[in-house]
Amino acid sequence: MLMQTHEARLSALREELKKRGLDGFCVPIADAHMSEYVGEDAQRLRWLTGFGGSAGSAAVLLDKAAIFVDGRYTVQVRDQVEERLFEYRGVPKDSPAAWLARNAQEGAKIGYDAWLATPGWVRSTTAALEKVGAKLVAVEGNPIDAVWQDQPAQSDAAARVHADEHAGRNAQDKRQAIADWLTEEKLDAVVLSALDSVGWAFNIRGADIAHTPVAMAFALVSQDGTAQLFIDENKVSPELKQHLGNAVSIRPRAEFETALGEVGDKRIALDPEYGVAAIAQALEAGGAKVVETRDPTILPRAIKNEAEIDGHRDAQARDGAAVSRFLAWVEAEAPSGEIDELTAAAKLLEFRSVDGDLKDTSFDTISAAAGHAALPHYKVDEDSNITIPPGSIFLCDSGGQYIGETGAGTTDITRTVWVGSKDGDAQPTPEMKDRFTRVLKGHIAIAQAIFPEGTTGGQLDTLARHALWQVGCDYAHGTGHGVGSALGVHEGPQRIAKTTGSQGGTTEPLAAGMICSNEPGYYKAGEFGIRIENLVLIEERQIEGADEGTWFGFENLTWVPIDRTLIDVDLLTPEERDWVDHYHACCREILGARLAQTGDTQATDWLERHTQPL
Repeated sequence: MLMQTHEARLSALREELKKRGLDGFCVPIADAHMSEYVGEDAQRLRWLTGFGGSAGSAAVLLDKAAIFVDGRYTVQVRDQVEERLFEYRGVPKDSPAAWLARNAQEGAKIGYDAWLATPGWVRSTTAALEKVGAKLVAVEGNPIDAVWQDQPAQSDAAARVHADEHAGRNAQDKRQAIADWLTEEKLDAVVLSALDSVGWAFNIRGADIAHTPVAMAFALVSQDGTAQLFIDENKVSPELKQHLGNAVSIRPRAEFETALGEVGDKRIALDPEYGVAAIAQALEAGGAKVVETRDPTILPRAIKNEAEIDGHRDAQARDGAAVSRFLAWVEAEAPSGEIDELTAAAKLLEFRSVDGDLKDTSFDTISAAAGHAALPHYKVDEDSNITIPPGSIFLCDSGGQYIGETGAGTTDITRTVWVGSKDGDAQPTPEMKDRFTRVLKGHIAIAQAIFPEGTTGGQLDTLARHALWQVGCDYAHGTGHGVGSALGVHEGPQRIAKTTGSQGGTTEPLAAGMICSNEPGYYKAGEFGIRIENLVLIEERQIEGADEGTWFGFENLTWVPIDRTLIDVDLLTPEERDWVDHYHACCREILGARLAQTGDTQATDWLERHTQPL
């Protein structure tokens, strides 16, 4: 009989822990690759607690338990997780390690899955527990898997070749660059464990995880340029074998741990952010020296080449047409009071899916009406779904993964729009227009920024917040994240964010070819939320009279009109008005022909009206 309640599941886990002689267990949202999004088989925290967010963890003792989330999920965790079963704890103020140190008894054995934890996490948690006489213990087989009776199977989707014309660089060249790096660093090999790193280095893609077109695989790349790819054999086609060539040995994924133990007395690079503790432990058990250093694919992957940039531009134009058709539909239909959040999200997917090159969405669509828009990472479901009220703000954050003949790219866009009433009398409040316009001013400030080589995202972040700060307002998320090329919608190492706080900033210098989001926001709890997001490309700028050195600016990539109804034009400077007018003129030029081809006269009329000069 399947366990339907979370109380029964928690009880079953505790019984399993007792059988193993354990006094507690740590439950992250994680897979063996430290992926942002994980497969259904890895959703252990959701199965145990009911929490459906993308980041969080739990600590379970035999008599109490706690769930840990950051500020994005403070409301969601209370809606989805029973407080009588799990204490609500916020990070970074608290952590599983600190909570366990406060609550575990002396001599307690706390289990963890070494395939779901980084070496750094193991070191810090071990140290915290040792202070109170408790011990962290790696388990053989995850105890949740032992009691999760209907746990989904891992994906068996085939891996596929990512064409050189989309990648802009063949896989042999990429792996030779890795080999050269190993030589320079006096390392014998590197473990690539992040799925997007493997996908980039071997020019392969897949469908094993929702939203990110990757194949479940590990790789070991050696100093001589040869590599071993550990991937389930049923995912490998003759075409893929031919693509990989003789320099790549294809081995079953199940042999990965054994192979690590056979490396011997070698210096092996492992990224401490993506390489799990089990990998380090297997290498060390076989006599290898683990050198913790950044994955050598991360920076080259972040700096897009011309083929990848062209693919992005193509994907953005496709996506812009779909989102414009959607917003025209929202403007026409939502004032009836009969459209709900789920219906809106489904309609947006319908418009995107007209394009046969759409492979997936790039994340779960945030379709957020009224007070839900004030939750930056809101995820609509059957329980939370509400009707979009006439006379309210509607926020939609969404994206697509496009791979086709004309290119490949990953999109991410947020638009905040005013939903009117049937009689047309409903108007946004002065406060709504003020906050929207200040968010827009911040967006424009980033879009127009000029900065010298060596500038970091943390240095630019203030530009996006300045207009909000003037009236005592701010937002709790970063201003911009990196974006992959038909890979992860969130990609490092660059980031535009505060340099302190729970969402942290970055010291990574921004470089030409990097793609970032530009997404300042404002959120009034329980009432409305605002975010305006485009993707931008960092490019070199020639500035007459500039000091010596290299200077950068942003090329805009996303083209969808910004809602004029919510703009307080008097708050904009003449230069900011010119930016909006120019942006809308470009939207009209780029999207006009595409919308005309669809025959959607509602959308073409909407585009014409929403791109008129301010």
